[in-house]
Amino acid sequence: MQTILVVDDERAIRNTLKDVLELENFKVDDAVDGTDALAKLKKNNYDLMLCDIKMPQMDGLELLQQLQLQGIATQVIVISGHGNIETAVEAVKKGAFDFIQKPLDLNRLLVTVRNALDKKELVAETKILKKKLGKSTVEMIGNSGEIKKIIELIERVAPTEARVLITGSNGTGKELVARSIHEKSNRNNAPLIEVNCAAIPSELIESELFGHEKGAFTSAIATRKGKFEQADGGTIFLDEIGDMSLSAQAKVLRALQENKITKVGGDKEFKINVRVIAATNKDLKKEIESNNFREDLYHRLNVIPIHVPSLAERKEDIPILAEYFVNKICDEQGMTKKSFTKEALKEMQKMPWTGNIREFKNVIERLIILCDNTITDKDVVTYTAYNR
Repeated sequence: MQTILVVDDERAIRNTLKDVLELENFKVDDAVDGTDALAKLKKNNYDLMLCDIKMPQMDGLELLQQLQLQGIATQVIVISGHGNIETAVEAVKKGAFDFIQKPLDLNRLLVTVRNALDKKELVAETKILKKKLGKSTVEMIGNSGEIKKIIELIERVAPTEARVLITGSNGTGKELVARSIHEKSNRNNAPLIEVNCAAIPSELIESELFGHEKGAFTSAIATRKGKFEQADGGTIFLDEIGDMSLSAQAKVLRALQENKITKVGGDKEFKINVRVIAATNKDLKKEIESNNFREDLYHRLNVIPIHVPSLAERKEDIPILAEYFVNKICDEQGMTKKSFTKEALKEMQKMPWTGNIREFKNVIERLIILCDNTITDKDVVTYTAYNR
Protein backbone atom coordinates (compact mmCIF):
# COMPACT_ATOMS: atom_id res chain seq x y z
CA MET A 1 0.00 0.00 0.00
CA GLN A 2 1.35 3.42 -0.96
CA THR A 3 1.83 5.91 1.86
CA ILE A 4 1.11 9.64 1.83
CA LEU A 5 2.04 12.31 4.38
CA VAL A 6 -0.38 15.25 4.64
CA VAL A 7 1.21 18.41 6.08
CA ASP A 8 -1.06 21.33 7.01
CA ASP A 9 -1.50 23.45 10.13
CA GLU A 10 -5.31 23.37 9.74
CA ARG A 11 -6.78 20.24 11.32
CA ALA A 12 -9.95 20.34 9.19
CA ILE A 13 -7.93 20.21 5.95
CA ARG A 14 -5.72 17.41 7.27
CA ASN A 15 -8.76 15.36 8.25
CA THR A 16 -10.54 15.96 4.94
CA LEU A 17 -7.53 14.99 2.87
CA LYS A 18 -6.90 11.94 5.04
CA ASP A 19 -10.51 10.73 4.62
CA VAL A 20 -10.46 11.24 0.84
CA LEU A 21 -7.10 9.53 0.33
CA GLU A 22 -7.93 6.58 2.59
CA LEU A 23 -11.07 5.98 0.50
CA GLU A 24 -8.67 5.60 -2.45
CA ASN A 25 -6.80 2.87 -0.52
CA PHE A 26 -3.77 4.95 0.44
CA LYS A 27 -2.17 4.76 3.88
CA VAL A 28 -2.12 8.32 5.27
CA ASP A 29 -0.14 10.03 8.04
CA ASP A 30 -0.37 13.70 8.92
CA ALA A 31 1.86 16.43 10.33
CA VAL A 32 0.99 19.87 11.75
CA ASP A 33 3.93 21.80 10.24
CA GLY A 34 7.28 21.47 8.46
CA THR A 35 9.24 20.57 11.58
CA ASP A 36 6.83 17.77 12.46
CA ALA A 37 6.86 16.57 8.86
CA LEU A 38 10.65 16.50 8.62
CA ALA A 39 10.89 14.38 11.76
CA LYS A 40 8.41 11.87 10.31
CA LEU A 41 10.15 11.85 6.91
CA LYS A 42 13.42 10.89 8.61
CA LYS A 43 11.77 7.95 10.37
CA ASN A 44 9.46 6.67 7.63
CA ASN A 45 9.47 6.24 3.86
CA TYR A 46 6.59 8.06 2.20
CA ASP A 47 5.70 7.75 -1.48
CA LEU A 48 4.17 11.24 -1.56
CA MET A 49 3.72 14.34 0.58
CA LEU A 50 0.92 16.91 0.31
CA CYS A 51 2.30 20.08 1.84
CA ASP A 52 0.85 23.49 2.68
CA ILE A 53 2.99 26.59 2.10
CA LYS A 54 2.09 28.87 5.01
CA MET A 55 2.80 27.08 8.29
CA PRO A 56 4.37 28.04 11.65
CA GLN A 57 7.97 27.10 12.59
CA MET A 58 8.90 25.73 9.16
CA ASP A 59 6.87 26.56 6.05
CA GLY A 60 6.46 24.44 2.92
CA LEU A 61 9.27 26.04 0.91
CA GLU A 62 11.72 25.62 3.79
CA LEU A 63 10.64 21.99 4.10
CA LEU A 64 11.28 21.43 0.37
CA GLN A 65 14.75 22.87 0.78
CA GLN A 66 15.45 20.53 3.68
CA LEU A 67 14.38 17.54 1.60
CA GLN A 68 16.94 18.51 -1.04
CA LEU A 69 19.69 19.11 1.50
CA GLN A 70 19.09 15.83 3.32
CA GLY A 71 18.54 13.71 0.20
CA ILE A 72 15.00 12.64 1.07
CA ALA A 73 13.46 11.40 -2.21
CA THR A 74 9.73 11.89 -1.64
CA GLN A 75 7.43 13.31 -4.31
CA VAL A 76 5.77 16.54 -3.13
CA ILE A 77 2.54 18.29 -4.15
CA VAL A 78 2.34 21.81 -2.72
CA ILE A 79 -1.09 23.17 -1.73
CA SER A 80 -1.80 26.74 -0.65
CA GLY A 81 -4.54 29.34 -0.38
CA HIS A 82 -2.02 32.18 -0.57
CA GLY A 83 -0.17 31.15 -3.68
CA ASN A 84 0.74 33.01 -6.81
CA ILE A 85 2.80 32.23 -9.92
CA GLU A 86 6.06 33.23 -8.21
CA THR A 87 5.36 30.87 -5.29
CA ALA A 88 4.46 28.01 -7.64
CA VAL A 89 7.66 28.49 -9.66
CA GLU A 90 9.74 28.63 -6.49
CA ALA A 91 8.13 25.41 -5.22
CA VAL A 92 8.82 23.55 -8.47
CA LYS A 93 12.43 24.81 -8.48
CA LYS A 94 12.84 23.32 -5.02
CA GLY A 95 11.61 19.94 -6.26
CA ALA A 96 7.79 19.99 -5.98
CA PHE A 97 5.94 17.87 -8.53
CA ASP A 98 3.00 20.30 -8.79
CA PHE A 99 1.27 23.25 -7.13
CA ILE A 100 -2.47 23.27 -6.35
CA GLN A 101 -4.39 26.25 -5.00
CA LYS A 102 -7.03 26.16 -2.27
CA PRO A 103 -9.95 25.66 -2.19
CA LEU A 104 -9.03 22.21 -3.45
CA ASP A 105 -10.71 20.53 -6.39
CA LEU A 106 -10.62 16.95 -5.08
CA ASN A 107 -10.89 15.36 -8.53
CA ARG A 108 -7.92 17.37 -9.77
CA LEU A 109 -6.06 16.57 -6.57
CA LEU A 110 -6.54 12.81 -7.01
CA VAL A 111 -5.39 12.96 -10.65
CA THR A 112 -2.28 14.90 -9.58
CA VAL A 113 -1.62 12.42 -6.75
CA ARG A 114 -1.71 9.48 -9.17
CA ASN A 115 0.50 11.29 -11.67
CA ALA A 116 3.05 12.07 -8.96
CA LEU A 117 3.09 8.45 -7.78
CA ASP A 118 3.46 7.23 -11.37
CA LYS A 119 6.47 9.52 -11.77
CA LYS A 120 7.98 8.16 -8.55
CA GLU A 121 7.67 4.61 -9.89
CA LEU A 122 9.28 5.64 -13.18
CA VAL A 123 12.15 7.30 -11.33
CA ALA A 124 12.67 4.16 -9.24
CA GLU A 125 12.60 1.93 -12.34
CA THR A 126 15.09 4.22 -14.07
CA LYS A 127 17.46 3.99 -11.11
CA ILE A 128 17.23 0.19 -11.19
CA LEU A 129 17.92 0.13 -14.93
CA LYS A 130 20.87 2.49 -14.53
CA LYS A 131 22.20 0.29 -11.76
CA LYS A 132 21.88 -2.76 -13.98
CA LEU A 133 23.52 -0.95 -16.88
CA GLY A 134 26.31 0.15 -14.59
CA LYS A 135 26.82 -3.44 -13.57
CA SER A 136 26.82 -4.54 -17.18
CA THR A 137 29.81 -2.31 -17.86
CA VAL A 138 32.62 -4.57 -19.00
CA GLU A 139 34.78 -5.91 -16.19
CA MET A 140 37.90 -8.01 -16.57
CA ILE A 141 38.00 -10.07 -13.39
CA GLY A 142 41.25 -11.50 -12.08
CA ASN A 143 44.57 -10.78 -10.38
CA SER A 144 46.74 -13.21 -12.35
CA GLY A 145 49.67 -11.91 -14.35
CA GLU A 146 47.98 -12.92 -17.62
CA ILE A 147 44.83 -10.89 -16.91
CA LYS A 148 46.80 -7.89 -15.68
CA LYS A 149 48.75 -7.90 -18.97
CA ILE A 150 45.50 -7.98 -20.97
CA ILE A 151 43.98 -5.13 -18.93
CA GLU A 152 47.12 -3.04 -19.43
CA LEU A 153 47.13 -3.80 -23.16
CA ILE A 154 43.45 -2.83 -23.48
CA GLU A 155 44.15 0.51 -21.79
CA ARG A 156 46.95 1.24 -24.25
CA VAL A 157 45.20 0.00 -27.39
CA ALA A 158 41.61 1.17 -26.85
CA PRO A 159 42.13 4.92 -27.51
CA THR A 160 43.88 4.17 -30.83
CA GLU A 161 42.37 3.11 -34.17
CA ALA A 162 44.51 -0.04 -34.39
CA ARG A 163 42.85 -3.27 -35.47
CA VAL A 164 42.94 -6.05 -32.89
CA LEU A 165 42.98 -9.83 -33.32
CA ILE A 166 41.86 -11.71 -30.19
CA THR A 167 42.69 -15.40 -29.90
CA GLY A 168 41.78 -18.00 -27.31
CA SER A 169 39.70 -21.09 -26.66
CA ASN A 170 35.89 -21.06 -26.56
CA GLY A 171 34.49 -19.55 -23.38
CA THR A 172 37.62 -17.64 -22.35
CA GLY A 173 36.01 -14.20 -22.76
CA LYS A 174 37.23 -12.97 -26.15
CA GLU A 175 34.01 -11.01 -26.67
CA LEU A 176 34.51 -9.40 -23.25
CA VAL A 177 37.91 -8.12 -24.38
CA ALA A 178 36.33 -6.73 -27.57
CA ARG A 179 33.59 -4.92 -25.63
CA SER A 180 36.15 -3.52 -23.20
CA ILE A 181 38.24 -2.12 -26.05
CA HIS A 182 35.14 -0.49 -27.57
CA GLU A 183 33.95 0.98 -24.25
CA LYS A 184 37.35 2.54 -23.58
CA SER A 185 37.75 3.82 -27.14
CA ASN A 186 36.89 7.20 -28.63
CA ARG A 187 34.09 5.43 -30.51
CA ASN A 188 32.17 4.38 -27.40
CA ASN A 189 29.20 6.64 -28.20
CA ALA A 190 28.78 4.88 -31.56
CA PRO A 191 27.57 1.30 -31.97
CA LEU A 192 29.49 -1.90 -31.37
CA ILE A 193 28.12 -4.38 -33.92
CA GLU A 194 28.87 -8.02 -33.16
CA VAL A 195 28.90 -10.66 -35.90
CA ASN A 196 29.33 -14.37 -35.19
CA CYS A 197 30.82 -15.53 -38.48
CA ALA A 198 30.43 -19.20 -37.53
CA ALA A 199 26.67 -18.83 -37.00
CA ILE A 200 25.91 -17.38 -40.45
CA PRO A 201 25.63 -19.75 -43.47
CA SER A 202 28.43 -19.18 -45.98
CA GLU A 203 25.96 -18.22 -48.71
CA LEU A 204 24.54 -15.43 -46.52
CA ILE A 205 27.68 -14.05 -44.88
CA GLU A 206 28.39 -11.46 -47.59
CA SER A 207 24.82 -10.15 -47.47
CA GLU A 208 25.00 -10.04 -43.67
CA LEU A 209 28.25 -8.10 -43.66
CA PHE A 210 27.77 -5.76 -46.60
CA GLY A 211 24.00 -5.63 -47.13
CA HIS A 212 22.14 -6.24 -50.37
CA GLU A 213 20.10 -4.42 -52.98
CA LYS A 214 16.47 -5.24 -53.63
CA GLY A 215 16.25 -8.18 -56.04
CA ALA A 216 19.89 -9.25 -55.51
CA PHE A 217 18.60 -12.78 -54.85
CA THR A 218 15.25 -14.51 -54.49
CA SER A 219 14.46 -13.48 -50.91
CA ALA A 220 15.91 -9.94 -51.24
CA ILE A 221 12.55 -8.15 -51.25
CA ALA A 222 14.04 -4.87 -50.03
CA THR A 223 17.38 -3.08 -49.81
CA ARG A 224 19.13 -3.90 -46.55
CA LYS A 225 22.05 -2.42 -44.62
CA GLY A 226 24.86 -4.78 -43.71
CA LYS A 227 26.78 -4.96 -40.43
CA PHE A 228 29.64 -2.79 -41.71
CA GLU A 229 27.21 -0.01 -42.63
CA GLN A 230 25.40 -0.36 -39.27
CA ALA A 231 28.74 0.00 -37.48
CA ASP A 232 29.72 3.17 -39.37
CA GLY A 233 31.45 5.51 -36.90
CA GLY A 234 31.78 2.70 -34.37
CA THR A 235 33.28 -0.77 -34.08
CA ILE A 236 32.54 -4.07 -35.78
CA PHE A 237 33.48 -7.25 -33.89
CA LEU A 238 34.00 -10.21 -36.22
CA ASP A 239 33.82 -13.18 -33.87
CA GLU A 240 35.06 -16.58 -35.09
CA ILE A 241 36.52 -14.98 -38.21
CA GLY A 242 38.41 -18.21 -38.90
CA ASP A 243 35.10 -19.70 -40.08
CA MET A 244 34.49 -17.01 -42.73
CA SER A 245 34.37 -18.11 -46.37
CA LEU A 246 37.25 -17.12 -48.68
CA SER A 247 34.98 -15.00 -50.88
CA ALA A 248 33.76 -13.04 -47.83
CA GLN A 249 37.37 -12.70 -46.66
CA ALA A 250 38.26 -11.06 -49.97
CA LYS A 251 35.49 -8.48 -49.52
CA VAL A 252 36.49 -7.79 -45.91
CA LEU A 253 40.09 -7.28 -47.05
CA ARG A 254 38.94 -4.73 -49.65
CA ALA A 255 36.81 -2.94 -47.05
CA LEU A 256 39.85 -2.67 -44.76
CA GLN A 257 42.13 -1.49 -47.55
CA GLU A 258 39.81 1.11 -49.10
CA ASN A 259 37.31 1.87 -46.33
CA LYS A 260 34.57 1.19 -48.87
CA ILE A 261 31.92 -1.50 -49.29
CA THR A 262 29.56 -2.59 -52.05
CA LYS A 263 26.20 -4.21 -51.34
CA VAL A 264 25.47 -7.64 -52.80
CA GLY A 265 23.75 -7.08 -56.16
CA GLY A 266 24.85 -3.45 -56.34
CA ASP A 267 27.63 -1.50 -57.98
CA LYS A 268 27.58 1.67 -55.86
CA GLU A 269 30.40 2.06 -53.34
CA PHE A 270 29.74 3.31 -49.81
CA LYS A 271 32.42 4.91 -47.67
CA ILE A 272 32.65 3.52 -44.16
CA ASN A 273 34.46 4.57 -41.00
CA VAL A 274 34.72 1.42 -38.91
CA ARG A 275 37.21 0.01 -36.45
CA VAL A 276 37.58 -3.76 -36.84
CA ILE A 277 38.17 -6.16 -33.95
CA ALA A 278 38.32 -9.85 -34.85
CA ALA A 279 38.45 -13.00 -32.76
CA THR A 280 39.00 -16.68 -33.37
CA ASN A 281 39.55 -19.95 -31.52
CA LYS A 282 41.50 -21.33 -34.48
CA ASP A 283 45.22 -21.19 -35.25
CA LEU A 284 45.06 -18.86 -38.26
CA LYS A 285 48.64 -19.61 -39.30
CA LYS A 286 47.67 -23.27 -39.75
CA GLU A 287 44.50 -22.18 -41.55
CA ILE A 288 46.68 -20.13 -43.94
CA GLU A 289 48.89 -23.18 -44.60
CA SER A 290 45.72 -25.17 -45.37
CA ASN A 291 44.49 -22.42 -47.73
CA ASN A 292 41.45 -21.80 -45.56
CA PHE A 293 42.41 -18.25 -44.59
CA ARG A 294 43.96 -15.39 -46.55
CA GLU A 295 47.43 -14.42 -45.37
CA ASP A 296 46.97 -10.81 -46.50
CA LEU A 297 43.78 -10.50 -44.43
CA TYR A 298 45.54 -12.05 -41.43
CA HIS A 299 48.24 -9.38 -41.54
CA ARG A 300 45.60 -6.64 -41.92
CA LEU A 301 43.79 -7.85 -38.82
CA ASN A 302 46.74 -8.84 -36.66
CA VAL A 303 48.01 -5.33 -35.88
CA ILE A 304 47.56 -5.84 -32.14
CA PRO A 305 47.34 -9.50 -31.10
CA ILE A 306 45.72 -10.31 -27.75
CA HIS A 307 45.68 -13.89 -26.50
CA VAL A 308 43.13 -14.71 -23.80
CA PRO A 309 44.35 -17.59 -21.60
CA SER A 310 42.20 -20.53 -20.63
CA LEU A 311 40.90 -20.74 -17.06
CA ALA A 312 43.27 -23.68 -16.50
CA GLU A 313 46.16 -21.27 -17.18
CA ARG A 314 45.04 -18.84 -14.48
CA LYS A 315 43.59 -20.96 -11.70
CA GLU A 316 44.73 -18.40 -9.11
CA ASP A 317 41.81 -16.25 -10.36
CA ILE A 318 39.19 -18.87 -9.40
CA PRO A 319 38.49 -17.49 -5.87
CA ILE A 320 37.91 -13.93 -7.10
CA LEU A 321 35.86 -15.18 -10.07
CA ALA A 322 33.73 -17.31 -7.76
CA GLU A 323 33.01 -14.32 -5.51
CA TYR A 324 32.22 -12.11 -8.52
CA PHE A 325 29.75 -14.57 -10.04
CA VAL A 326 28.11 -15.34 -6.69
CA ASN A 327 27.43 -11.63 -6.11
CA LYS A 328 26.26 -11.10 -9.68
CA ILE A 329 23.96 -14.13 -9.88
CA CYS A 330 22.47 -13.64 -6.39
CA ASP A 331 21.74 -9.98 -7.19
CA GLU A 332 20.10 -10.86 -10.50
CA GLN A 333 17.96 -13.60 -8.98
CA GLY A 334 17.18 -11.83 -5.69
CA MET A 335 18.78 -14.59 -3.63
CA THR A 336 20.68 -14.45 -0.35
CA LYS A 337 24.44 -14.15 -0.89
CA LYS A 338 26.27 -17.45 -0.55
CA SER A 339 29.90 -18.18 0.28
CA PHE A 340 32.49 -20.88 -0.41
CA THR A 341 34.68 -22.66 2.09
CA LYS A 342 38.43 -22.60 1.43
CA GLU A 343 38.23 -26.33 0.70
CA ALA A 344 35.52 -25.73 -1.92
CA LEU A 345 37.66 -23.17 -3.72
CA LYS A 346 40.67 -25.52 -3.65
CA GLU A 347 38.50 -28.28 -5.09
CA MET A 348 37.46 -26.02 -7.95
CA GLN A 349 41.10 -25.14 -8.63
CA LYS A 350 41.84 -28.84 -9.22
CA MET A 351 39.40 -29.07 -12.12
CA PRO A 352 40.35 -28.72 -15.80
CA TRP A 353 37.51 -26.33 -16.80
CA THR A 354 37.59 -27.25 -20.48
CA GLY A 355 34.65 -24.88 -21.07
CA ASN A 356 36.57 -22.04 -19.41
CA ILE A 357 34.72 -19.01 -17.92
CA ARG A 358 31.43 -19.93 -19.59
CA GLU A 359 31.42 -23.35 -17.94
CA PHE A 360 32.67 -21.94 -14.63
CA LYS A 361 29.78 -19.44 -14.45
CA ASN A 362 27.23 -22.19 -15.15
CA VAL A 363 28.66 -24.35 -12.36
CA ILE A 364 28.58 -21.42 -9.91
CA GLU A 365 24.92 -20.79 -10.76
CA ARG A 366 24.16 -24.50 -10.26
CA LEU A 367 25.86 -24.48 -6.84
CA ILE A 368 24.00 -21.31 -5.78
CA ILE A 369 20.63 -22.86 -6.65
CA LEU A 370 21.21 -26.34 -5.24
CA CYS A 371 23.35 -25.71 -2.15
CA ASP A 372 22.95 -24.14 1.29
CA ASN A 373 24.32 -20.70 2.19
CA THR A 374 27.83 -22.09 2.66
CA ILE A 375 29.06 -24.12 -0.32
CA THR A 376 31.49 -26.89 0.68
CA ASP A 377 34.02 -29.05 -1.17
CA LYS A 378 31.51 -31.92 -0.98
CA ASP A 379 28.96 -29.76 -2.80
CA VAL A 380 31.51 -28.98 -5.50
CA VAL A 381 32.29 -32.68 -5.94
CA THR A 382 28.59 -33.58 -6.04
CA TYR A 383 27.40 -30.95 -8.49
CA THR A 384 30.37 -30.61 -10.84
CA ALA A 385 30.38 -32.74 -13.98
CA TYR A 386 34.06 -33.69 -13.69
CA ASN A 387 33.35 -35.63 -10.50
CA ARG A 388 30.38 -37.64 -11.65
